[in-house]
Amino acid sequence: MVHLEKVTYKNEEEIIGMEIIESQYPFVADNMESLADAYIAITSGEAYAYPFAIYDDDTPVGFLMLGYNEAALEGPEAPESLRNNYSLWRLMIDKRYQGKGFGREAVRLALEFIRTWPSGRSEACVTSYNPENEVAKKLYASFGFVENGDIVDDEIVAVLKL
Repeated sequence: MVHLEKVTYKNEEEIIGMEIIESQYPFVADNMESLADAYIAITSGEAYAYPFAIYDDDTPVGFLMLGYNEAALEGPEAPESLRNNYSLWRLMIDKRYQGKGFGREAVRLALEFIRTWPSGRSEACVTSYNPENEVAKKLYASFGFVENGDIVDDEIVAVLKL
């Protein structure tokens, strides 16, 4: 059964050691960098971050990170869609487990978690992806994320109304 668990000292090395296939490197952030981003967001008070390991029963198969920020972390020129909303910041499935539906199930579980309002109520969840990443575009669209025309760090922003 697929489920999310907080990243802890107990599973961090497995998460950091996960790999993607070569062609995904332009699209997927390194898990160590993502955990560092979570630490900075949390300790700076600039945002809430929720890093999760994705498990299939007892086997870690991927990494997902959610966030919530009242002000856009990209600065005052950032699109309004990034303010006061939840964000699906990171999603990766280890190369050994891709193509088995774990990413889809992880997004479903992430949205279920967001709808518990862990950082307060919000109207939307946003994500962004490289324009060339057709896999991400199709996955997020299947959940109802709609591109809104905003671009952040050369990535397309897509919004899901909660």
